[in-house]
Amino acid sequence: MMRTVLRGVRVIDPARGLDAQRDVVIEGGRVTAVGEGAAAGIGAEARDTRVIDGAGRWLAPGFIDLHTHLREPGYEYKEDIVSGTRAAAAGGFTTVCAMPNTRPVNDNRAITESMVAKARAHGLVRVYPIGAITRGQEGRELTEMADLRDAGCVAVSDDGRCVTDAGVMRRALEYATTHGLVVVQHAEDHALTRGAQMHEGAVSTRLGLKGWPRFAEDHIVARDLMLADATGARYHLAHASTAGAAALVRAAKERGLNVSAEVTPHHLTLTDAAVLGYNTACKVNPPLREAHDVEALIAALADGTIDSVATDHAPHASVEKECEFAEAAHGMVGLETALALLLGLVHGGRLKAARLVEALTVGPARAFGFEVPTVREGACADLVLIDPARVWQVAPERFASKSRNTPFAGRELVGAVEMTLVGGAIVYENPRPEGV
Repeated sequence: MMRTVLRGVRVIDPARGLDAQRDVVIEGGRVTAVGEGAAAGIGAEARDTRVIDGAGRWLAPGFIDLHTHLREPGYEYKEDIVSGTRAAAAGGFTTVCAMPNTRPVNDNRAITESMVAKARAHGLVRVYPIGAITRGQEGRELTEMADLRDAGCVAVSDDGRCVTDAGVMRRALEYATTHGLVVVQHAEDHALTRGAQMHEGAVSTRLGLKGWPRFAEDHIVARDLMLADATGARYHLAHASTAGAAALVRAAKERGLNVSAEVTPHHLTLTDAAVLGYNTACKVNPPLREAHDVEALIAALADGTIDSVATDHAPHASVEKECEFAEAAHGMVGLETALALLLGLVHGGRLKAARLVEALTVGPARAFGFEVPTVREGACADLVLIDPARVWQVAPERFASKSRNTPFAGRELVGAVEMTLVGGAIVYENPRPEGV
């Protein structure tokens, strides 16, 4: 039985309110000791033991991504469960939730079961499917949510498409509540975004591209929150992108509604100005917004209004991005750059380290009803070791993902995942450079 020992590592465990230098011992897939001097007397010469110097490193519970596109079945040329979970491990994520806009759509038990079986057999991290709200994601007929839940789905969503029919959405919330599922909404009034290419504002005017107004998101969120209030359902807002959406969620929480929300790294770090030059790598759904939206989203994440960060990892083949802007697919890959982008907010004093870790662990776990991850004796050893000071350059050709669609290519970032463990097994390792 392999034993892993980390000496003098900064343990950041929001579930316990712990942020301190500790020794940590891992054996048999679990954390067996956490404390000052917990590794005393354990040397690297001990049989089946690996000792890691944790000086300058952080140890946190493994990250949970509530919004990942693994593309399997149907779009394996972009990504599959093997490559997607490899990318997740490289990003420090030990659990990912796979969105249903596959081909065919994950709207029935058979597809869910095949995804679960493939992930168990070949995935490097834990994979939980999200089933569709409506059949074929067409917004009309509800799926058999009991079957989806029994097959392994943890939530339902028509991500990529909004459930715009209020009657359908009300029934979805009621039905999902009956079966203990979270409803995850992609908030977009398609009647207001038809033909839109980017955020509606000065930049879209300058580029001559049809704009996507904020209120296309905001009024759907407002409507849904009223429906969630009326039904008592668990409602989760996917990839919030506007100041208005953040304000609506804050007000709903103050009223005691069972609501949660996520935000992506790119909506926290980029504005619509990134689209200048018709940069298709920055064409995402929802679109990149303006600076005051970014500021509002950062503030909402910092104060807990927004519960979690989710990558919305959306891999595409180069031919789907290297084309006319109007023809380009929406989305960017995000699993492997998420941590470093978010650490930029920490290094800049915009977000506390413990709050960042909370938004990647405790927040998403509570939103979907998972067991809250922790670095506690007896806990499952799903962990990530972080070097917050390592400087590296984004090189898409080195990604574990099959796809390369990122606007951060060539960008120098600070902070990196050094090791990811799932059930105590090392599923990713990025050793520190010699002499560091």
